[in-house]
Amino acid sequence: MSRRWTIARQLFALQVLVVTLLVAVGTTGAVLLAHRDARTAAIEEVTAIADTIALSRAVVDGLRSADPTRALQPWAEATRRATRTDFVVVMAPDRTRFTHPTAELIGKPFAGTIEKALRGGVVLEEYRGSLGDSVRTVVAVHDPDTGTVIGLVSVGITTAAINRSLLAQLPAVATATGVALLLAAVGSWLLSRRLRRQTHGLGPAEMTRMFEYYDAVLHSVREGLVVVGRSGRVELINDEGRRLLGLGADGPADLPAEVAGLITEQRPTVDEPVLVGDRVLVASRRETRFEGRTLGTVLTLRDHTELRALTGELDSVRGLTEALRAQAHEAANRLHTVLTMVELGRTDEAIALATAELELAQQLTDQVVGAVGEPALAALLLGKSAQAGERGVELTVDPASRLTGTPIPSRDLLTVVGNLVDNALEAVAGRDLPRRVRVLIRDEDGEVLVEVRDNGPGLRPDQAAAAFRRGWSTKPGAGRGVGLSLVRQVAERYGGTYLIDTSAEGGAVLTVRLPVPS
Repeated sequence: MSRRWTIARQLFALQVLVVTLLVAVGTTGAVLLAHRDARTAAIEEVTAIADTIALSRAVVDGLRSADPTRALQPWAEATRRATRTDFVVVMAPDRTRFTHPTAELIGKPFAGTIEKALRGGVVLEEYRGSLGDSVRTVVAVHDPDTGTVIGLVSVGITTAAINRSLLAQLPAVATATGVALLLAAVGSWLLSRRLRRQTHGLGPAEMTRMFEYYDAVLHSVREGLVVVGRSGRVELINDEGRRLLGLGADGPADLPAEVAGLITEQRPTVDEPVLVGDRVLVASRRETRFEGRTLGTVLTLRDHTELRALTGELDSVRGLTEALRAQAHEAANRLHTVLTMVELGRTDEAIALATAELELAQQLTDQVVGAVGEPALAALLLGKSAQAGERGVELTVDPASRLTGTPIPSRDLLTVVGNLVDNALEAVAGRDLPRRVRVLIRDEDGEVLVEVRDNGPGLRPDQAAAAFRRGWSTKPGAGRGVGLSLVRQVAERYGGTYLIDTSAEGGAVLTVRLPVPS
C-alpha cells in the first residue's frame, strides 16, 4: 500500500477484503449445502415413491395381466405427474420396460443397475440414462402369494430438475449476500473513521514514540530473538534469547556453535530443532530485506521443552491412529476373504481363518500390554508395529521386556523408544527380506534399559561415534539427523549412557540406559 495510507485506511481495506472473502465463502458453502440437501431430498423422495409403487396392488395386477403396458402405462404416467418426478418405469425382471415417459422406449431394455434389487435390496445411483443424468432408485415388486420377484420399479428425478429447484433459491441467497456485504462495509467504514479520529492518522509524533519504544518491546517478547547484521556481527539478543542460549545478561554474545552454524548457512530455516546444553530449542531463520537491500539475519528461538508433554501425548495418539489405520486395512482384506469363503459354502474354514487372525492380533497386544505397564509407551509400540508391518518389517518385543509403573516420565521414554525404533526401521528399509527389528525395554538395578536391535547394514566405528550428533545421518536430505541427538539429550539429562554396538553381526544394536531418579 502507499505510504500515505494511514493505519485506519489500511484497516478499512483489510476489513472489507476479509468480510468479502468470508461472505463469499459462506455463500458458496450455503449453495453447496443446499445442493446436497436437494439431492438428499430427491433420493429420499424417489425411494419412498418407488417403495409405495412396488407395494401397490394395481402394479401387481398389471404385471400379472396379459398386456402389462396397457394396464400400467396410464397409471405410471399419472403417478409421475402427481409426484412431480421425471420417470416412473415398471419393468420385467429381464429389464424389459412396460412403462416409460417416452413411448418409443417401451419394450426396450432398462439401462441401469438392477442386480441388487433382484436380490431384494434397493438400488440408489446417479446414472446417465435416456433422459440424461438422474438420481434414481430401483426396487423389486414381489408376488404377494409366492414372494418371488415378478417385476421391478424405477423412479427418478433428473439432475437438471434438481438444479432448477436450486436456482429458484438463488435470488434470495444473492439478496442476503448483498445485504451482508453492505452492512459489513458500512460497519468497517464507521470503525475506520473512529480509529482515524482517535489516532489522528498516526502522525510523526506517534511514529517517533513507537520507534523509541522498540527496544523495550523486543526485550519483553517471550521468544528468543537474535539479530545479526550484514557483517555477521550480532547486533541484538533480547533477554529471552540470552536465557535460552545460556549467555550472561551483559556478557559477550558468543553464540553456541550449532546456533552460529544456522546463521551462517545460506538457507531458510523453519522450526528446526537445535540442542543447546540441556535444552531443545526450535529455531527459525530468515533474511531481512528493505527495498531490495539485505539488512541482516533474524533468528527466533523457542524452548521446545515446554511442549514436550504435549508432544508425548501426540506421539501416543499418532501411534494409536497408525495402528488402527493399518489394522483396519488388514481387517478389511481378511473380512472380504472370510465373506467370500462363507459365500462359497466353506463355513468351517472361514471360521478357522477368522479365529486364527483374531488370536494372532490379540497375542501381539497382550504381549506388549503385559510387558509394558506404561499406556502411552504400549500404544507407541503397537503403532510402530503396525507401521513396520506396512513396510514389510517384522517388529517384535523381546519376551524379557518388563516395565512396571512409571519410573521415568512417559514423554522421555517416548522420545527414546520412538526415535530408536524409527532409526532401526530406516536402517532395514530397502534390505532383502527378512527385515527384523527387536525391542527390549526393562527396568533393572535402578535404571531403565532400552535396546533396539536390527538386521540392517550396521555402522562403521567412525559412523557410530558420530551417530548421536545432530545433523548426522546415513540418508541424504535436509532435516535428518535429529532423532538420535534427541535420544542423546534425554540420556545426558538423566546421567545415563547411550552406545551403538558395531560388533553385532548383520545389523546394529543401540542401547540406552536411563538411571531412575530417586
